[in-house]
Amino acid sequence: MTESKPVTMEQIAALAGVSTITVSRALRDSPSVTPATRERVKTLAEAAGYRFNHHARNLRLRRSHMVAVMLEMQPDTDRPMTDAYPLQLLGGITQELTSRGYSVLLSAMQSPGQGMAASADGVILLGQGANGSAVKSAAAMGLPLVVWGAEHGRGDAVVVGGDNAHGGASAAERLLRLNRRELLFLGDVRHAEIRDRQQGFVKALKKAGTPGVKTQTLTPAAFTFGAGFTAVQAHLAKGGKPPDGLFAASDLLAMGAVRAFTDAGLAVPDAVSVIGYDDSPAAQSFAPPLTSVRQDWHHGGVLLARKVLDLIAGQGAASEIMPTELVVRST
Repeated sequence: MTESKPVTMEQIAALAGVSTITVSRALRDSPSVTPATRERVKTLAEAAGYRFNHHARNLRLRRSHMVAVMLEMQPDTDRPMTDAYPLQLLGGITQELTSRGYSVLLSAMQSPGQGMAASADGVILLGQGANGSAVKSAAAMGLPLVVWGAEHGRGDAVVVGGDNAHGGASAAERLLRLNRRELLFLGDVRHAEIRDRQQGFVKALKKAGTPGVKTQTLTPAAFTFGAGFTAVQAHLAKGGKPPDGLFAASDLLAMGAVRAFTDAGLAVPDAVSVIGYDDSPAAQSFAPPLTSVRQDWHHGGVLLARKVLDLIAGQGAASEIMPTELVVRST
């Protein structure tokens, strides 16, 4: 008895009255095919005994249908990877990539030219690194690359990020409205995002032209609660007029600063106002609840995934900066 020949994609296309590429997309759950057409194609394929050969397709296209997501983030007990950053970004990335038939390979930023990441179709880098070091390392892989961060620190990569300069300016305007004059900025300005926040903060202060305003920058080398606490504690130990306002480049830094102020007998917000960045869940539940600059990480993750897929497909992709807003709470 002769074995029947396997059903082909072309035959399914003829049965469904659509093109072969539409069948391929429908079987991969591509959003470019309507739900009704996807369901009809899948029903016909199942009835005909068709099995979609993902491996053969990937070999034919020389694609792995995998995107490597690299974290430029050193593990730290004060800043676990279970925080809103990077999880909310990863949630948006994974949602978009898996809906488009792609797998996600997650790794820390160590040796990007080695291991499975080198076989990915594209790379999403979360964080640019001090002086753009992580971008340079990821770009050396020669794969389509999209970066979460600040535009001016991108190299030649496509960037998605929040409007950091506007976030810094909104923090400055808030502190001035609260009649704060002895101000601190807290964050490592070697990172492009942080530098944008600091510059937006300082420029807004200068533009306001309010007399008597003084500002200093403290540059802890980490983005943790402990780093914020240590930096502010050391600053206060120098003596002199204490600050009455502080803008931190992250919520964890801001919360560490609040602890240092409280330990020094400076009540927040009566004696000193504090503003963080990211509007993380921890900021919302902190005591007192932390005023913070919000950026939409989940949507940012979706944009990162869409843009790297456009690059993989040979289409153009442009950098995109998302709006930020100040969320006023108790500090």
